[in-house]
Amino acid sequence: MPLLKSALLLTLSLLSLTVSAQTPQTASEFVSRGMQLFAENKIKQSIQDFDQAAKLNPQIEPRLWQRGISHYYAGEFQKGREQFEIHKAVNPHDVENATWHFICVARHENLEAAQKALIEIDTSKDLRVPMAEVYELYAGRGSEAAVLAATAAAGTEQAKMYAHLYLGLYYEVADKPELARKHMQLSADAKLQNSYMHRVAVIHLKQRKWDE
Repeated sequence: MPLLKSALLLTLSLLSLTVSAQTPQTASEFVSRGMQLFAENKIKQSIQDFDQAAKLNPQIEPRLWQRGISHYYAGEFQKGREQFEIHKAVNPHDVENATWHFICVARHENLEAAQKALIEIDTSKDLRVPMAEVYELYAGRGSEAAVLAATAAAGTEQAKMYAHLYLGLYYEVADKPELARKHMQLSADAKLQNSYMHRVAVIHLKQRKWDE
């Protein structure tokens, strides 16, 4: 997630490349290839690489938020939940972590259970727009209007991508597929490069066959 992404920015350049035929040797190389496999919509293969990275270096396991996202798209919601729970230990105030945990719980159980289990976040420490408003929405206290108002005030492609990604994910677990598709398409349409979360929006469309 972005509060830890500074350590991973160099790997994002791999998203424009094909996976090397050479087998990775180190944990970081497996993480990099796992990210690339995800970008190619090879979800199960990406999980295998993230698992191998954790096996080679158990200390990085809590940091593998990418694996949690892959678990979500593989339908492994309990495993995703567990990944985001341990990620909190190394990234305690990342709103994205709380939202992915929420949607894993919602898919595995229901929306009420997800709200009860929502990871507590000090949103003042996550300065990205519109993360605070997104968190309030997931907590049941906010609204789509508040998310979009903050996004419009920021006026950036990054804010647009985040807003519509997390609105799309929220509406999907709320069983509102038309709204989910609308917002996910808007997120994927953001003009960004080398952004893992933007790639998530693109892959979401492919996974749901909403890009056809």
